[in-house]
Amino acid sequence: MSQPSKIFVSWPGYPVDDDDCGKRLASAGYKISLHPKLSTRSEDELLELVGDAVAAIASTDPFSRKVLDACPNLKVIARTGVGYDNIDIAAATEHGICVSITKGLNASTVAEHTLALLFALTRKVIEQDHWVKMGRWERTVKLSEIRGKLIGVVGAGEIGQEVILRLRAFGARILYFSRSGRMIEGAERALSLDQVLSASDIITLHIPLTAETKGIIDAAQLSKMKRSAFLVNTSRGRIVDQSALFAALTRGELAGAALDVFETEPPTFHLDSIPNLICSAHTAGLSDAANARITEAATSAVLDILAGKKIQDLINPEALRNYEESRISSWKLASDLKKAVH
Repeated sequence: MSQPSKIFVSWPGYPVDDDDCGKRLASAGYKISLHPKLSTRSEDELLELVGDAVAAIASTDPFSRKVLDACPNLKVIARTGVGYDNIDIAAATEHGICVSITKGLNASTVAEHTLALLFALTRKVIEQDHWVKMGRWERTVKLSEIRGKLIGVVGAGEIGQEVILRLRAFGARILYFSRSGRMIEGAERALSLDQVLSASDIITLHIPLTAETKGIIDAAQLSKMKRSAFLVNTSRGRIVDQSALFAALTRGELAGAALDVFETEPPTFHLDSIPNLICSAHTAGLSDAANARITEAATSAVLDILAGKKIQDLINPEALRNYEESRISSWKLASDLKKAVH
């Protein structure tokens, strides 16, 4: 009897016993190979773990060309999130590997976390908590409020729009930059990124990591910001030149920053010596409710694609054609071999 096909799962907390997730895979005849990604993972480590899997429900594992070239059975990578900068899309398409994302399912979650970081900066929540617990009753600390502030939102996709919606409720003035040209009610569209950086009291980043956006917030761009400004990044770490940001904070050229994402995750050095920096562990998109939506959607994507169905939020639909052609070729080869034997 042949062994069931394997599905590699690196999404932390994947519910193998849930009726809508793990049990669905098992009922469809698949074996779950669970390897949560809790820290950095090399290409070689990923290769060993994926092996002969036919699908992956993946976190931020490095699905490079090297990995994809060595995984001939892999047909689906269902990314649990919206970012897919960790996947070589061109290589995946060539191999007929369909790549899906879970678009919009945690946009409100990221927006809420963004505002949590923003308030922690402006209201100095972390510092005050520390002071009070240490017996320091500090009531002369300089605090800010959102109302009336000009907040620059870089990126106006689903997450950016959710952030804008919430900021409007607090009476903030909003200036956003979007290359899509999208118009948003109650917010002013900036003509350039420079305009947002130079004019805003607080800047929050909501753009994907691409070749064009990598390091887009560098030393030169940071120097255009007000010394009293705050920067929040819940998108991707490599959008910001991290060394330049930390230098600006250390020199007092920025009032503060809040990061949920980093160039290397987890960071390979201590950050406690950097003033006015608030951190979280790439958790902006996580909540019990969001995780349930994401895992269910990723599971459905894997089962649908393996069954030859078309799905929404497929990054490389042309890979589906390549996948179907490979299935037909495999069927013809098996048929020819069977005829030859008989």
